[in-house]
Amino acid sequence: MRPEPSERTTLVLPVAGLDCAECARHVEEALGRLPGVLEVEALPIARTVTVVLDPARTDRAAVERTLTAAGYPVDRGQVDEVERTWRRVVGLVVAAVLVVLAVVGMELSGLVERLNERVPWPVWLTGIVLGGLPIFRDVARATWQRRVTAHTLMTLGAVAAIVVGAWAAAAIVVLFMRLGAALETLTGGQARRALRELAALAPQRARVERDGSDVEVPVSSVLPGEVVVVRTGEAIPVDGTVVEGSALVDEAALTGEPFPRAVVAGETVYAASVVRSGYLRVRASAPAAESAFARIVRLVEGAEANRGRLQRVADRFSGWYLPVVVGVAALTAFLRRDPLAVAAVLVVACSCAFALATPIAMVATIGRAARRGVLVKGGAVIERLACVDVVLLDKTGTLTLGRPSVTDVVAFDDSVGEDDLLRYAASAERYAEHPLAEAIRLAARERGVALVAPESFVLEPGVGVTARVDGATIRVRAPSPAELAQAPLAGLEAQGKTIVVVERDGQRVGALAFADTLRPGVAEAVAELRRLGIRTIELLTGDQEKAAAALGQALGIGWRARLLPEDKLAVVRAYQAAGHVVAMVGDGINDAPALAQADVGIAMGRLGTALAAETADVVLLREDWSLVPETIVWSRRALRTAWVNLAGTGLYNLVGLALAGLGILPPTLAATAQVVPDVFILGNSARLGVERRRGGRR
Repeated sequence: MRPEPSERTTLVLPVAGLDCAECARHVEEALGRLPGVLEVEALPIARTVTVVLDPARTDRAAVERTLTAAGYPVDRGQVDEVERTWRRVVGLVVAAVLVVLAVVGMELSGLVERLNERVPWPVWLTGIVLGGLPIFRDVARATWQRRVTAHTLMTLGAVAAIVVGAWAAAAIVVLFMRLGAALETLTGGQARRALRELAALAPQRARVERDGSDVEVPVSSVLPGEVVVVRTGEAIPVDGTVVEGSALVDEAALTGEPFPRAVVAGETVYAASVVRSGYLRVRASAPAAESAFARIVRLVEGAEANRGRLQRVADRFSGWYLPVVVGVAALTAFLRRDPLAVAAVLVVACSCAFALATPIAMVATIGRAARRGVLVKGGAVIERLACVDVVLLDKTGTLTLGRPSVTDVVAFDDSVGEDDLLRYAASAERYAEHPLAEAIRLAARERGVALVAPESFVLEPGVGVTARVDGATIRVRAPSPAELAQAPLAGLEAQGKTIVVVERDGQRVGALAFADTLRPGVAEAVAELRRLGIRTIELLTGDQEKAAAALGQALGIGWRARLLPEDKLAVVRAYQAAGHVVAMVGDGINDAPALAQADVGIAMGRLGTALAAETADVVLLREDWSLVPETIVWSRRALRTAWVNLAGTGLYNLVGLALAGLGILPPTLAATAQVVPDVFILGNSARLGVERRRGGRR
């Protein structure tokens, strides 16, 4: 049966015209006044509004009516007006540059003034009205609702130019209003591209077994417990467990892992993975909307809402910038008595580019990270991660695989070789279920050592096993304290390794040593963190002192052992109290308190681990340690880019205001100058999508 509806309904609506922070604020205020609306979040970069409402008091239709009345109608067709390729991006930027150069040339040569004199004013007026009608209509609607936008200022500038008879200047203002709007749309659209790419990977249809036959249905109608059939070349529609079949499954959409994974009955598979070869029957474990892939998309889409310090600066700037512009225009009118100078001030003042300066860089980086298998929860996380100077590491399940493996095979008797010793131990442990027994059997398989079935088998809990192998009594047991004090076991025990002794007919013939296996790439990742300037890297583990010391010394980092979860939390707080920015890398389970307390919690959790996804700020969807320093590098690049966007755009606008107020910048060049910040932000932020060679300058 389908679940009963909850008392809260969440709507995610695409909204036309949601371009800047000021627009988002107006949308949130309008919807916030609607009875029954509990929460509202407007995201200009994603161009969506998320509304949480009480269905007993209001509904979707009322929300849509309110949006339309506010001047931001729902985008029914999900139309993406943004160019789809960087070829079009380059084309539009080149066109903008050419138009700018042409207008500058016309102004300097006096052609604008000659055109103004020779072209009849009705021709100018017709062109101005037709060209600027969409923007004029939006400005009129905003004015009726007592709102002021950046285009309001440019419209006033155009009107001022018309009043004084500067028809050519007014026409050029309208031209650049349209060009600037297109560039702002394009700039935001490139940041949204990663979201579109992710969403496009979600399967829309599913083949479900119902009433004895396969029925193709919308993926949203698949219920938990139903069995879906997936064939070669098809995407798995839901998370679930394989009940029949085998296949090579490509999980690159979720984890970034380039190689397919072999899947058989009993294993878990995830929505948006693609069956490259084979056939699967999968029992759905959750609705499509609750799949791991759906969570990834929601996290990336919602990342814009997690605004950092820079974005808050931009939002505050939008609040005081417009009054400043009006004040400068009034001062210009009072001191210079020049309507054209006043018009130039209003035209050059466009704060939309400033509002986009930070989120463009952040969302572009978040999208790129998602494609690489890293979930970053917002611009605030990127800002903190870029400033990290202390990295704390969990051991089991994070630095290591969390399972023992045989590291040393030591023969005491010259008549017994290492392979013989493994054959005795693995055959004796053939039916044991202890993790060490599995490690011994795995070591034997890796060396190609053939096992035999023991003639008898006796398990001694806490001690070891005794078995008859090839007519000999083989015993695998824990060593005594006296044995551990003697060479060569003393050296192995000093390294924190677990040791078992192997006896044949009562005589010791050798020993096996075990340790938790270090994940591939850990040493290289730690070295890369140090190269990035992070000097304090410390291991926090609940393991014994010797094991922690051995691992810490091998990696060249500090360590603390025998720590409980609350002890790790205390370490994080101590570093923060000393003024450090702390990143904690854990597995998202026993490290949850430390992950939550750290400035940035990085969870190396398995795909779909709910606690990892909820607690950490960054989630690595694949267990690849190189992603840890890479994510820090991406964050630093994003923060530098955002600062450059912010500072460059702010300085440019202030210089433009000054030049316009002094009469140096006429309305035509003021309109031309207005599009330059958009081109600058687009070009500067585009660098975040360029891959750089590993080891090169970052």
